[in-house]
Amino acid sequence: MKARSVVVAALAVVVGVSVGGCGKTISGTAQPAGGGGGVSTNFDKLLRECDVVKNDDIVKTTGAQQATGSFNGAVCMWNLGGTPSGDGMVTLNWYEMGSLTNEKTTNDKLGYTSTNVNVQGRRSLQIRRPNDADACGVMTPAADTGIVGWWVNYHPGGHTDPCAAAQKLVELTVNLAR
Repeated sequence: MKARSVVVAALAVVVGVSVGGCGKTISGTAQPAGGGGGVSTNFDKLLRECDVVKNDDIVKTTGAQQATGSFNGAVCMWNLGGTPSGDGMVTLNWYEMGSLTNEKTTNDKLGYTSTNVNVQGRRSLQIRRPNDADACGVMTPAADTGIVGWWVNYHPGGHTDPCAAAQKLVELTVNLAR
């Protein structure tokens, strides 16, 4: 325990010296490892955008029997189970500073095909990877700022149209985000 206190104190000195060189003074008391000094670390609302479309709606839209959240971070991902062709995956992205122009430019550089489509009266993009009929993405302007998009990736054969599923998920997202 004493060694941990020495390490924490040493780090406080290093931080103080490095930041002090930038003209900013840091004051306060170093907390022992694991001590938060009463600061709350309840992040229960973090990444709630991953819940904007209910699992049941993801299942219904994609034709899967189940959708299991597999990643929450810069994007939200769900593994699909029980689709007619086997498993698949759907991905939600919500870029607060994004734009359709930037998405089109990026997708063009990747060799993807971007087609203008209409989602609830908004110019949107349908995006396809070359030679991949089992995956499709749809991006649209978000209700406030940025863009929102869904990608649907099925295993080959015997599934619903990935573009229709991606567009329906975007529509559900835009409806719920208003």
